[in-house]
Amino acid sequence: MTIHRRHWLNGTGLVAASVPLGRPGTAKASPWGASAAEEDIFTRMVKGSDSSVPKLLSRQEQRPGHRWLGGWADDFGIHSPMGTSGLIRTLAAVYLSAESGWYRRKDLVPRMEQAVKYLLAAQHGDGTIDLYTTNFHSPPDTAFAVEPLCDAVAVIRKFGGPELKPLAELLGRFLAGAARALCSGGIHTPNHRWVVCASLARIHDLYPQECLTARIDDWLGEGIDIDGDGQYTERSTTIYSPVVDRSFLALARLRNRPELLEPVRRNLEMTLFYLHADGEVATEGSRRQDQFQRGTLAGYYLPYRSLALSDRNGRFAATAKKIEEKSGESLSGYLAQFMAHPELRKSLPDSAPLPEDFFRHFSHSGLVRIRRGPVSATVLANNPTLLTFRKGAAVLEALRLASAFFGKGQFVSPTMEIAGNEMRLSQQLEGPYYQPLPPAYRRRDGDWFQMDRSRRPQSEVQKLDTVLIVREKDGRLEMDLEILGCERVPVAVEFCFRKGGELSGVVPVSGVADAFLLEKGMGRYRAEGQEIMFGEGQADHGWTLLRGALPKPNALSVYLTGFTPFRKRLTLA
Repeated sequence: MTIHRRHWLNGTGLVAASVPLGRPGTAKASPWGASAAEEDIFTRMVKGSDSSVPKLLSRQEQRPGHRWLGGWADDFGIHSPMGTSGLIRTLAAVYLSAESGWYRRKDLVPRMEQAVKYLLAAQHGDGTIDLYTTNFHSPPDTAFAVEPLCDAVAVIRKFGGPELKPLAELLGRFLAGAARALCSGGIHTPNHRWVVCASLARIHDLYPQECLTARIDDWLGEGIDIDGDGQYTERSTTIYSPVVDRSFLALARLRNRPELLEPVRRNLEMTLFYLHADGEVATEGSRRQDQFQRGTLAGYYLPYRSLALSDRNGRFAATAKKIEEKSGESLSGYLAQFMAHPELRKSLPDSAPLPEDFFRHFSHSGLVRIRRGPVSATVLANNPTLLTFRKGAAVLEALRLASAFFGKGQFVSPTMEIAGNEMRLSQQLEGPYYQPLPPAYRRRDGDWFQMDRSRRPQSEVQKLDTVLIVREKDGRLEMDLEILGCERVPVAVEFCFRKGGELSGVVPVSGVADAFLLEKGMGRYRAEGQEIMFGEGQADHGWTLLRGALPKPNALSVYLTGFTPFRKRLTLA
């Protein structure tokens, strides 16, 4: 397994405590009044952590004299500081959890010490570490690694004995170097600011230094990047939005800044309207690498649970419970937080119903989210994926449209107009030809690429205007498509269904894998007993991979084809 930061960060909470190193805790019962079901999530975290230890240890470098002795190696044999920090947190948690089968296993102590020594060897003189897939001497990736290490220090201080004092000192050395890096280091992306701030706050809580809080205030001075929809700049609903929420949760608690919980509340509320019936999160609007990827709410677990407890919010409580039911032992990365802060194990308030019947326009993100019980859809502006549609396991991952118009005919609507349950997407294209460059702008060397084409007079300008109107009623979408202007332009409408289901009513496209034509009538796509009906069909030509269109996705793609002027009513039901 290769651990990327987005994977293990799903189990990273951001609450820390500063408690002196003391005697090991021995009590197994919780004094916090948790219900049996909620107490069981802690047991499942322990079980998940216990089961992960053998595989984690098998990846830890143990060859004597190896330069990276103690480091955790990924699938490619590359030793990873971030993966190693996650290893340390897991080992510290199971070693100090009285419920764990690894409780007080003496052989874990030298393995943890080796891991921290590796981190110190991998740490640059400026305090940073490398993310070998892309970032070197990286302050933000240092911040990501700091989070689990502070978790480890917190549980060591709360439950550890004298045998862990050398380990705690090694961790302190690494975190001191990291603090230097984070007090002056830069970032790449919007979320990095808040991850750095949260890590500074966590280090300060354990090892107070004035420069750490000054740097936090400096970054926060830029203002919080949340829009009127409750969405952060990156719109990354399964990776970076939960990262930002956890970061503000840490800052609010550790720096006594309760106002920083407000963007978290807004984002958590918004996210409830991004849920599909099966618990997947809509990612179509993301600006990051999770766009169109499957993802769950697991990364939001700590914010939903924490604010459900503090706000007595029934919808957040229901969401936290659903995450527990769905993710179970995979939440084991939160074990250290639950140990350091047993108040997280308090009983959640009664659940309140989650939104399951709505038409919601997120104007800042340029999309509409629709839920009608088991059916959900997303309609998007400024995106080549015009809409997605699903019922249970039957998933249309994209509806796309292209025309072979001067190599730029992939349909993307810059805006979306809303009127009741009707959504209007449109695009206007021009395809000009160019006259000789006026003498004043010509070059003696005749270099074409150095000539300013914008100075050339245009002629024979061709135009193509496209309008797609989408109407929703009771979970059914009807679409009127009209493409007018330049005539005899080839057009292809593409329905991209998730692999794993079965299509009927379609014929294969010769020479293209997983590509089909819907020649007439309605097509059907079935998966796990659920069905999507789509059409009606039309196949005036067999050219599906038009010039200027995006490449075919890794999906079961069904095409309707024609020529302009093109008018078509489409149905998804």
